[in-house]
Amino acid sequence: MFFVRFIPTFPILHRATFVFRECTHALLLNAIAIGSLYLGPKVSVAKGEALWRLAHTALSTSWQSMITHNGPYDACKGVQLMITALLGQIYGALSKNRAIRTTSQVFHPLGFLWARHCGMYDSEPYSLDNLPSVDAPDAEKEHQWRIWSAREIQQRSLLAYYVLDGLVAQTSSDDASCRHVANPLSLPSSEEAFDASTADEWLAHMHAQKPDQSSFRTIFRSLFPPAGNFRTLENRFSAFSLRVVLEGLQSLTSDSDDNELAVGVPSQSDVRRALAQVHETISMSIHFTAAERLEILLRWHTVCLDTTINSTALSRHVCSRYNIVQHVSVGCGTVRPGFDLVKWANSEDARRAVLHAVAIQDIVEQLPRGRAHAVHMPSSLFAAATIFVVFSLAGVATVNLPRNTVWQDALLSHSDLNLGHEDIRPRSGSETKRFVEDGNGASSLPLPIGDSVRNLLYELNSMQKLFRCLSSQWGIAHDMEDIIAQWIQLCH
Repeated sequence: MFFVRFIPTFPILHRATFVFRECTHALLLNAIAIGSLYLGPKVSVAKGEALWRLAHTALSTSWQSMITHNGPYDACKGVQLMITALLGQIYGALSKNRAIRTTSQVFHPLGFLWARHCGMYDSEPYSLDNLPSVDAPDAEKEHQWRIWSAREIQQRSLLAYYVLDGLVAQTSSDDASCRHVANPLSLPSSEEAFDASTADEWLAHMHAQKPDQSSFRTIFRSLFPPAGNFRTLENRFSAFSLRVVLEGLQSLTSDSDDNELAVGVPSQSDVRRALAQVHETISMSIHFTAAERLEILLRWHTVCLDTTINSTALSRHVCSRYNIVQHVSVGCGTVRPGFDLVKWANSEDARRAVLHAVAIQDIVEQLPRGRAHAVHMPSSLFAAATIFVVFSLAGVATVNLPRNTVWQDALLSHSDLNLGHEDIRPRSGSETKRFVEDGNGASSLPLPIGDSVRNLLYELNSMQKLFRCLSSQWGIAHDMEDIIAQWIQLCH
């Protein structure tokens, strides 16, 4: 179940060359614990937690020896320690057990420290000069395939820490554990090469693809050009690579608070322009499967939503204001003192946020059943629910949405595009722009022919059912569903 259900949504281990007897026990325990989440019966959850505790105890007491472990094809020591910790923290971050969630969050930054200690950032990527020819002996092909897969696993696992770091930081409203935009790692190989089941199939994909040794640091630099030019990224990104990029942009969003920037942090306008470039890249990438595209867009909409307001701090504010005990977010982030829910719900930022929230809900409902458990799904859906409940509490029962949303208009304001002052905005444009700028979506306004109306309380009820489905895999959805149930009661 770990390889069939989890790895397709989080491609870090290479099933075709995976050998159980070459793995540490703790790594296997964490992999089985994650796999147990897809079995269904409640007893599986209890057994999974027991396995996780065994693995965590082994990690906590034996990391000094595990950090010296070197697999037969590993480029450096400690790779399995890092993977073990990564899997354990993914399980823990989304667990129903609150003690396990807290433990996972506390241990989370160690992965980056271990990786640096072991020299993983300095490891040379696999050289394409070592690729065997098509006519090479099978033994040579197999040997090089395994060397390549070990390098790829090491790189993807470290990149996965950046993805997890963004999710943990957003959930807790804490700062990221490292500086994402300084990530020196190069882009991983294509998913086609990583998913190959034989050495010959792998070779065919490797010979066909153009080598791209661009680093993520270079990618981020191109997203923030000095002149602010809007342009599409030229790299051929895998879905996994784009998720790493999005978490980097999420970390920049969380670094700024109400436009009070930290030193060296881009403005929210710069971040939104970068997000628009990423959306253009997603739209123009024809090699994604339908499920991959939906999963990437799900995270894209969530990061965009957080450029309008910190959704985690907002949910905590609603719970605090109405004396609702919540255990989803235990960080220290809050919305600014004196925050007015009603005033915000009638702002442009709120209307931008609700467009992204509706898109998030639609994507979750569209995802195929076999892919409806990406690790970022619970937090994305909860962010959308937070926006819906704020609108409902502010007295906005329904919103009249544009027939077709132009996402650049939903994301970027005139000031973001450097088109002049706020008071000289043109009053024409797309339906999306009119919705955002004029508020043509409030329940008191007439519904234009062909537009879409959403009853937000009804949508909250639908979301509550989605969380019940999600909780069978990711236990944190239990606590999210409990909060939403109390929010719904407030809105009646």
